[in-house]
Amino acid sequence: MGADAIGLVLARPARMLGIEPFFMELIGGIEETLSSDDRSLLLHVVPDHDAEIAAYRRWGQGRLVDAVVLVNLVVDDPRPVVLAELGLPTVVVGGPERALADVAHVWIDNAQAMRDAVGYLVDLGHSTVGRVSGPAALAHTRSRTEAFLTECASRGVHGVVVEGDYGEESGTRAARTLLGRNDPPSALVFDNDVMAVAGLGVANELGLTVPRDVSLLAWDDSPLCRLAHPALSAMSLDVHAMGVQVADAVLNLLASGRPTTSTAPLPRLVARGSTARRPR
Repeated sequence: MGADAIGLVLARPARMLGIEPFFMELIGGIEETLSSDDRSLLLHVVPDHDAEIAAYRRWGQGRLVDAVVLVNLVVDDPRPVVLAELGLPTVVVGGPERALADVAHVWIDNAQAMRDAVGYLVDLGHSTVGRVSGPAALAHTRSRTEAFLTECASRGVHGVVVEGDYGEESGTRAARTLLGRNDPPSALVFDNDVMAVAGLGVANELGLTVPRDVSLLAWDDSPLCRLAHPALSAMSLDVHAMGVQVADAVLNLLASGRPTTSTAPLPRLVARGSTARRPR
């Protein structure tokens, strides 16, 4: 008899759940679909991947969940192997590859989305573009960074990357680092909405007008972006709908036993008041 529960472990500070909208929107989409099948989502927040793997072992041994949703793949990630050994059906969200062997997967084309973001800013005349990334160990961060640097080079502009951790403090530090350079970028791309809002605060602190002096582009559109002043341009992804897609993948996997790969809609660029053509 199954547990009628799907497990999701987040290895991140619990405080981030109340700050960053992304995972709450994803969880909302997953839960909405699972509840229609009389299943529930078991959410567990832990400090690191060792604790996450320990949770999977408890779940597997106790048959506490029917399947697992795996998020935030890292380079050389040990978790898929552990889950396979435990025999826990798994749906992977994101990651750098379209297909993962023998694993159900909802894939996001982060590289193409980043190329679109860089192309938009270059077309506005920006010749030096900064990027505030998420943690470098994450596979999707690496995909975005590689695409960012490659696209900048191919378009003949200078790209600079500073690593953040998705939090406000890291967004502030990274924006100060970039905007405090002798040759500061005239446009910044942030890997989430929280760091982008922090970057807007740094620009104001330095006496820079957005977008006249510097253009700002956020990832993961949210109410934070729309309520900022000026409202932040963003690479917009319907995260709730992606959560529904993930839950559908879980239910299909449990029903058929066959892992499948689907692709989330490509993030689309929503231009607002924080980006503009670079003054000559």
